[in-house]
Amino acid sequence: QVQLVESGGGLVQPGGSLRLSCAASGSTWRPNPVAWYRQAPGKDRDLVARITTGGSTTYADSVKGRFTISEDSAKSTVYLQMNSLKLEDTAVYYCYAVISYQAYWGQGTQVTVSS
Repeated sequence: QVQLVESGGGLVQPGGSLRLSCAASGSTWRPNPVAWYRQAPGKDRDLVARITTGGSTTYADSVKGRFTISEDSAKSTVYLQMNSLKLEDTAVYYCYAVISYQAYWGQGTQVTVSS
């Protein structure tokens, strides 16, 4: 059974940093692509960043220059390094991956930016 497990969320002050992890298990197929989405209360779930096996990355305009998505294929893990966090980055962050042509979502991890 394929699972995506996120970790690394928490409470941080504005200007701080967090690193989210998304670990895939249960499949011999390499996830491609893998993405991070986020959903704030009362809002839609929006794409934050995306990475393909070729290393191509895409970012939402709101996080460009602050967030970095990367992959450790040996660990089947994708990371989202979040720097210079702002109040508006507060949301539940979800990992999304396509594995063997099927889409999977993680359970989400809460990121709260507050002073």
